[in-house]
Amino acid sequence: MKSTPDAVAGPGSSAPDGVIETSDLCRSFGPVLAVDRLKLVVRRGVIFGLLGPNGAGKSTTIKMLTTLLPPTSGSARVAGWRVVEDAAEVRRHIGYVPQMLSADGGLTGRENLVLSAKLYRIPLSRRRTRINEALAFMDLESAAGHLVRTYSGGMIRRLEVAQAMLHEPEVLFLDEPTIGLDPVARHAVWARLLDLKRRYAVTILLTTHDMEEADSLCDDLAIMHQGAVVLQGPPAALKATLGQAATLDDVFIHAVGGAIEEGGTYRDVRRLRGTLRRLG
Repeated sequence: MKSTPDAVAGPGSSAPDGVIETSDLCRSFGPVLAVDRLKLVVRRGVIFGLLGPNGAGKSTTIKMLTTLLPPTSGSARVAGWRVVEDAAEVRRHIGYVPQMLSADGGLTGRENLVLSAKLYRIPLSRRRTRINEALAFMDLESAAGHLVRTYSGGMIRRLEVAQAMLHEPEVLFLDEPTIGLDPVARHAVWARLLDLKRRYAVTILLTTHDMEEADSLCDDLAIMHQGAVVLQGPPAALKATLGQAATLDDVFIHAVGGAIEEGGTYRDVRRLRGTLRRLG
């Protein structure tokens, strides 16, 4: 991994401090407006949290920013590239760790990374070094030769982050990165994410329902409700608006009005529970 990412000179490159920018970004599914005129600016080199109840539009937003889902209207740029017109370039400059399991349990940790290196077209001359560095950084060297199906949930997540970082992206997207992990594994993943930001200047955008995670990791965050951003800023500043003793839970409840959301389909629930079982 390199210490600082190269500047991207894409068409209409973003400002130096805005590595993710959206303008009136919308996504509809039939009559349902999942993301409603989203406006975001994510500064370079920060950890940015996207919070919200189920069905708020967080995962849909990430899918649009990672080119997996086309917007219905509006625009977005990631690392200076337009997510629709320059989709291939966006994919070259990002890493993505989805909620669903992305490592192959029938392969070893090293074999998973070799496969990722091939998919990212990392030159053979650099592949071994890059893989060894990733294993060392994620503290997986001793388990590199073991089948991933024998890994703990925390080890699997660290391997998935290693896969997503193998090609040295400018931006890393994580959808619920610590879902289903025990406190020890969760804090181990947090430590690696903070190290990535400090040592490699990676910009990280993550979704989470965990207020402790958002408070511990995020430099900035946005709270979404019914497809739109209703509150945005650094965690400390948002808490200060509600008083000295306020928590991020208080901010979240205040922002969404204490509403109980019934978001998510049967398929969503089934996938989530399947992920929780696999992560153990």
